[in-house]
Amino acid sequence: MNSNCRSRKSFEAVVAFGLILTLAACSKSKPAQQPAESQPQPLASTIKVDGKSGGPLVLTTSTAEFQVTADGYTQASLLPDPQKNRTTKLSLDEPPTGTARGEALRIDGDGKHTSCTLNLDQAQVHEAAGKMGVGKRIEIPGSGANSALQCTVAFEVYDNFPSVMLNTVTYKNAGTSDLKIENSANQRHKFNARLTDAKAHPWEMWSFQGSSYDWGKDDVLKLTPKFSQPNVMGTVVKGGYGGGIPLVAFWTGQVGEAIGHVETIPISAAIPARVESDGNVSAEVDYPAGVTLKPGDTYSTPRSFVSVFSGDYYEPLRLWSSVLQKEGWELTKPSSEAYNVAWCGWGYQENVTPAQMLGTIPKLKEMKIKWATLDDRWFDVYGDWNPRPDTFPGDTIKKMADEFHKEGIYTQLWWLPLAAEDGEGKYESHKYSIAKVVKEHPEWLILDKNGKHARMTRGLAVLCPAVPEVQAYYKQLTEKFIRDWGFDGSKLDNIYSVPACYNPAHHHKSPQDSVNAMADVYKIIFQTTRAIKPQSVTQSCPCGTPPSLAWLPYMDQAVTADPVGGIQVRRRIKMYKALLGPEAAVYGDHVELSTMTRIGDDWREHGEDFASTIGVGGVVGTKFVWPDPGPKFRDVNLTADKDALWKKWIDLYNDKMLSKGEFLDLYVTGYDTPEGYAISKDNKMYYAFFSPGDWKGEVELRGLKPGKYSVGDYSQGKDLGSVQADASGVAKLPADFKEHLLLEVNAQP
Repeated sequence: MNSNCRSRKSFEAVVAFGLILTLAACSKSKPAQQPAESQPQPLASTIKVDGKSGGPLVLTTSTAEFQVTADGYTQASLLPDPQKNRTTKLSLDEPPTGTARGEALRIDGDGKHTSCTLNLDQAQVHEAAGKMGVGKRIEIPGSGANSALQCTVAFEVYDNFPSVMLNTVTYKNAGTSDLKIENSANQRHKFNARLTDAKAHPWEMWSFQGSSYDWGKDDVLKLTPKFSQPNVMGTVVKGGYGGGIPLVAFWTGQVGEAIGHVETIPISAAIPARVESDGNVSAEVDYPAGVTLKPGDTYSTPRSFVSVFSGDYYEPLRLWSSVLQKEGWELTKPSSEAYNVAWCGWGYQENVTPAQMLGTIPKLKEMKIKWATLDDRWFDVYGDWNPRPDTFPGDTIKKMADEFHKEGIYTQLWWLPLAAEDGEGKYESHKYSIAKVVKEHPEWLILDKNGKHARMTRGLAVLCPAVPEVQAYYKQLTEKFIRDWGFDGSKLDNIYSVPACYNPAHHHKSPQDSVNAMADVYKIIFQTTRAIKPQSVTQSCPCGTPPSLAWLPYMDQAVTADPVGGIQVRRRIKMYKALLGPEAAVYGDHVELSTMTRIGDDWREHGEDFASTIGVGGVVGTKFVWPDPGPKFRDVNLTADKDALWKKWIDLYNDKMLSKGEFLDLYVTGYDTPEGYAISKDNKMYYAFFSPGDWKGEVELRGLKPGKYSVGDYSQGKDLGSVQADASGVAKLPADFKEHLLLEVNAQP
């Protein structure tokens, strides 16, 4: 992201404490030509900057305070707020002292660390105006232990984002010999829960880890003394995962902090986080620079951030998304069909047939299920994407889609963009051959540093998304699936990231070009689908992990992505509502995944927890098999008992359609008991509470206007009487429930 000003008028004044103050008007884009007197003038920022000789430099916004010390450490704090019962300044930041200081800004090269010390007395403060509004930009020079390294840190804080501070570091080789920078580290923080609770262990806090790290791993978790996670972002990591949301967050019941980067492309980075030997939690943002600076050359880091907040991971994710949207990261509005219930043929597993798919139609119609998905292994070869001759011979795949359409049911097709078989390896029972596209265009493949075929998920070779011919190929494939075969959308599954590309035939400016261009292919798939069928649904699933910012804007429907139980369903719906907006369409995945039992290296899926999807505002899905195909499919067979239960919950979902409501961030994960969620829809409030077992006590109904309300349990059809909301908008309801409680609250006259 470009933070340079194209024009600047400034004057300097030396204030009493020695800080140099420069006021500047800064615009990132040139407006259309108008008479000078008619050009709108930006409002002045209300952010205050103060300091004293030797530091710290203090920036104060409407809600937060940021203190910058000479070693580059930024301590973020929430200001007191009587309206929120916050009487003191709150922070998790505990800046290092004594010999531990001095490495908040650090570069690594030639086997050694070099830190940068800032000269706070020479800080320059500029008025800034740009995409994020008005604010302050502070530039502080500094140097390394020897004069060969110079640095300048630019901090940015904007009035519209008062709890976020951005920074960029520029390093200059001021010496006479080459300077190697292998890695750059900034936003180094040390968090301590005891700063808000003297009785807590330093590590006793909750966390969100945004990396696509490992299938099924909790991305929202309570820290333990042994916690450590590398959080590599952007490119492919071990196991074929990768991508991720470049953010980690930590919070207690009083305050939280998050760090990450705000580039709009999936740059290579890492945000390692761990509990140290002293019990404190350390985290930083690392960039693999990989540059050698000649004398006089400079290197600038991408733009990173620290934010301070009240609540849980929802708020920093919402802020991160809002910042990226200001910088041009455009999110799409989902198709109206993205909110309808979906059935998936994966219950029949990899050898599903047209007869099995079509055999469910009477049950789908009876249950008012609008979507049918043809899942994994309908195809012959990854990369070519032609129907398997043994299960879908001839034109049966098109005929199947036509039959669903005749019955008023939309169809969706599973596939994995950019993957291609090159004859090496296998996935489960499927041994890889060589795809026709690889035979005809081996030059399209991504190569690793050694000139070999690079690998993505499932050990597959990869077509480079930065190659124009590859992009054209995926447009043609999308047209085949949607226009020629008649499918109404795609289920893009097992999608994470792609490897860096070292293929000399592609003439990349950087190996990272392939990773950055992944977004282009997903944009082509989405836009081509929408152009052919405006009410289509493109679903994107990063199985078992958080998504990638690369493809996140180019879909109609997010998915909780192989959740291991109902708790991951709920937390991931909340994550996507923060990232994509409070009315985003988030598929709760197959309800059968809401209860899973580990059996060796595999899982038994036997869930029926619809409440975790419906109550939190997700879209209902299922993969039952019907009629009964035999004992192999026992766990997903729609028995008579399950039939009645499925009908009840699907009818309830279609009646309430809470997925179209406004998700409200009113409860703090990890600290509010029982676990709570709230949705506003049609002038009513809906609440969902969850507990691992039996729960008895009062639940707080938050976000109400003062007054009297009637309360009902909409899943049981029970009238629970009335409650009175106080001046703070909270009503208390005595409750006694097992596992979940779903409430509808109506204002009384």
